[in-house]
Order: sequence, then structure tokens, then C-alpha cells
Amino acid sequence: LPRMRTPTAMIVGLVLCPCGLLLTLTGTLAPSWRKVSLVPNQPMDLVWEQGIWDICRERQSTHDRLCGQADELGYFEEVPVRVAQGLMPSSLVITLLGLVVAALGVRCWQEEPRHLLAGVAGLVLLLSGLMSLVPASWYTHELWALPALPGSTLVVGYSLVLSYLGSCLEILGGLALALSFHHCCKE
Repeated sequence: LPRMRTPTAMIVGLVLCPCGLLLTLTGTLAPSWRKVSLVPNQPMDLVWEQGIWDICRERQSTHDRLCGQADELGYFEEVPVRVAQGLMPSSLVITLLGLVVAALGVRCWQEEPRHLLAGVAGLVLLLSGLMSLVPASWYTHELWALPALPGSTLVVGYSLVLSYLGSCLEILGGLALALSFHHCCKE
């Protein structure tokens, strides 16, 4: 049987991590970490979507959406939002760095991959996944404590879910690449 040049764990890591990067990027940029609906003294179909960079207002009956709303309650000054504003972009940069190192380590065009370099890339990608998981988890924990008008209904937005999924994929992909250290230990 012909010998496979790229180990399965490396392929898994190189598939999961870019998928995680795309999900985390979407979760970082899209303004829907939290949805605020049924706001008192407002139309019943009005929904406020709050992200880490923007607040949007949408009438669900007409789908009229207006972003760039004023932060009257001090939402952007809250610590979980500020931490997310710092860690999410940092995580994206570190993920890109990890993918470059992983591409150099896996080296599908060579006879043998560089296991040590692929393992280091796995650790970097694992770190980037943790860096995006921390703000998503903290924000979820503080979701109902963040400022909102009393009597409003608060729910998790799709951006927060995408950030969670992206973080988990990056962690799993980083662990798969970190399995390359096993080959180094055998040598």
C-alpha cells in the first residue's frame, strides 16, 4: 500500500481551524451577540441586536433595519463587551498566524511533514480558540446583567453562537495538530 504523506490528524486540523476562523470572524463582525425584544413603550415587533461593535434596530414586520444606534445605556462600557472587543480580534490574528505555521509544518508538497512545527501550530491554534471562547463564555454568563431596559426580553444572538462554534472548531483543530508532538516523542 502507498504510504500516506500527510497524517489524518494534520488534515483534520487543517480543515477544522479555517472553518473555525470563518465562524469566529463572522461572530466577531456581525452585530447580534444579544437580541433585546418586547421593549416597553416600543412597538411589539421592534428588536434591538447588540454586538461587540454595533447596535442595530429592526422592525420585524417590515424588515427595516438601522444600525449605528446610539448606546444610551452604556452597553459598550461593560467589561465583558470591552474584553470581547480586545480578545476576539486578537484571536483572529493568532489563528491566522497559527494557520501559516501549520501550513509550513504540514508541508503536503514534501515527503515528510515537519511534526514539531505542526505541533507548535496546534498549540497556537488551541490558544487562539481559547482566546475567543473566553469572551463568548463570559458574555453569555453576563448576558442578563448587561444593561437593557427593564421588562425587555433578552435572548442569545446568532453571532454569539457562531463565536462559540468557531472557538470549539479551533480548539479541536489545534488539538488534532498538537498530536504531531507524539511523532516527535517516538523519534
